[in-house]
Amino acid sequence: MEELLSDLSRVLDLEPIEVNLYRGVNEYREYKRLFGGQVLAQALSAAYRTVENQRICHSLHGYFLRPGDTEHPVIYQVDRIRTGKSFTTRSVKAIQKGEAIFSMDASFQSIEDGLSHQVDLDQVFPRAEELEDDHEVAKRKGKATHWSHRKRPFEVRTIKITQGDRGASWIRYRHETKSKGNPQHQFLLSYASDMGLISTAMLPHKDTASENMHIASLDHAIWFHRTFSVSDWILFVRETPAAAGARGFTRGAFYSTEGEILASVMQEGLIRVRPQ
Repeated sequence: MEELLSDLSRVLDLEPIEVNLYRGVNEYREYKRLFGGQVLAQALSAAYRTVENQRICHSLHGYFLRPGDTEHPVIYQVDRIRTGKSFTTRSVKAIQKGEAIFSMDASFQSIEDGLSHQVDLDQVFPRAEELEDDHEVAKRKGKATHWSHRKRPFEVRTIKITQGDRGASWIRYRHETKSKGNPQHQFLLSYASDMGLISTAMLPHKDTASENMHIASLDHAIWFHRTFSVSDWILFVRETPAAAGARGFTRGAFYSTEGEILASVMQEGLIRVRPQ
């Protein structure tokens, strides 16, 4: 069961069922609620199937509308909004049981050169090789949780940070991937971008965290800056600038081992404290 759960290749291989319509299978999970990262990755995969080969996604913006159910397949409906000389726009709706559970707009660009700069990391992080896999740590400590104890598609090595509004980890996909630059790497990073993002908004509120809270992703945006391979170690740095109105806001960035920024991500999530 671990391998079924860990390898996402089958999940990302959508089935065409009609023009602009695709069916996705769900990854195995211990409970019925779909993981948002899976829906993100599959929606991007569906959009790519309608885009000319020499264009790559540079940004996507999505809204989580309803909880997804792992016991039902997801249908992805692609609307070909625009195909221009340099840019292509696609809108994707994820549907279960006749209702939209997620909507996404994605923009694709022909590959071209241009200006380049970035803001460097403001602190030094330990290398992935200096840290232990979270899965092994959880097994050793006997913390059999649904999240850390099972073998996930990505190897995750969490970095301990004293700053209360920031989290960081090294991630790397566990299985064989296609060559660097293949859209598969964007699908997989989209999946990973939803791992630990909304929980970052709880870091300044550790004393109030409890099982009595309702937490759910509301929206999600990714900007892809460079090509990359998820078979390499990638540093995922996250921070939470604000929380208000029962919503927490988080943003993050992915970096190569050389410190190049690969992608940026932002998310707002519902954080509601239920009455005792």
